[in-house]
Amino acid sequence: VRLAESGGGMVQLGGSLRLSCAASEEISILSVGWYRQAPGTKRELVAVITSVGTTSSADSVKGRFPISRDSAKNTVYLQIDSLKPEDTAVYYCTKLQRDRGGKYYPSGSWGQGTRVTVSS
Repeated sequence: VRLAESGGGMVQLGGSLRLSCAASEEISILSVGWYRQAPGTKRELVAVITSVGTTSSADSVKGRFPISRDSAKNTVYLQIDSLKPEDTAVYYCTKLQRDRGGKYYPSGSWGQGTRVTVSS
């Protein structure tokens, strides 16, 4: 399955964007994660939606970055609100698998990502 990100852009401090992750196949059977990578940093998992619809998010974005899914459109969304300068990054979505310890890891290929820039 191929996933393609879109929806990024430049936004002012405190603003919002909705990022989209469109799948080439049925997305409701997948667990999908949104990651981000700022310059000079490791890629960070920020939000997860499982195949059964359970959601979770990183402490750094909790309450600001709800993740959702529209199965009819085979799309997962990441609503990013109350943006801060440290949210500036390239955002990626990918398919997830879970290891024996219950930790999610990326199992799909990486796309181009979508860039979010927060200006102050």
